[in-house]
Amino acid sequence: MTGFDRSERLIWAGRGAAYAGSFARLCAYPVPQLLDAAEVGPGVRMLDVGTGPGTVAAAGCARGARVVAVDAEPSMVDLAGPAVPEADVRVAVLPELPFGDAEFDAVVGNFVLNHVGRPRAALAELRRVVRPDGWIALTIWAAPPAPGQALIGRAIQAAGAVRPPHLPAGLAPDEDFPRDESGLTGLMESTGLREVACETLRWDHRADAEEWWSGPASGVAFGGQMVQSQTPRTRAEIKRHFDLFSAEFAGPEGVLTLPHAALLARARR
Repeated sequence: MTGFDRSERLIWAGRGAAYAGSFARLCAYPVPQLLDAAEVGPGVRMLDVGTGPGTVAAAGCARGARVVAVDAEPSMVDLAGPAVPEADVRVAVLPELPFGDAEFDAVVGNFVLNHVGRPRAALAELRRVVRPDGWIALTIWAAPPAPGQALIGRAIQAAGAVRPPHLPAGLAPDEDFPRDESGLTGLMESTGLREVACETLRWDHRADAEEWWSGPASGVAFGGQMVQSQTPRTRAEIKRHFDLFSAEFAGPEGVLTLPHAALLARARR
């Protein structure tokens, strides 16, 4: 396990409910396109990696797929299991999955590849468990981030927040890759996947300011850990800047319209 992976386990420990109440609705947007890309339909043996509260697993089951779903964080599995009783939901951590070779017809991962310290090894593992000619479909956040995605980070930076020791600067240089269409395509091709295709999805996420702030305020994700690790004075400054910058996205009734962008890629084993 890399230092990045250890940090991710700390970041997400016990935060399933906080994520479900804040960012889960945002991350649900690409799910129909993700399942289409993996050609998920009736009878398809589907693996959902990084299921979170079970959004993708539930959508796969609704299409008639036979779904197995995994997540590295037990509090996510505690949510997904009861939410999607027709799926087999369990704890498992990339890049070592407890499945045999070629066990699935399709493998999907919604915003999971950005949470692993060894993305090439993770992709190689997904390739191992999908059958020959089966599809792998993935989403990751694009970089540079769209304005809505950058809002919380802008507030953190403007407040002069200091990165805590348990948050690494990022992936090791030999593991990182450009978060654009060509970068993700190249990463997937480097693991032996073929017929790789990648597109950029853009959408406006609408949420009130308190819902959007509840994620970082509860320590969710990297930004939440940055917020919670600061002194009370700096946390107050982050919130002040968050409120200030949020006004740029606020509509007449105070609802924020937050532009986001993600990459959706698929490839065949």
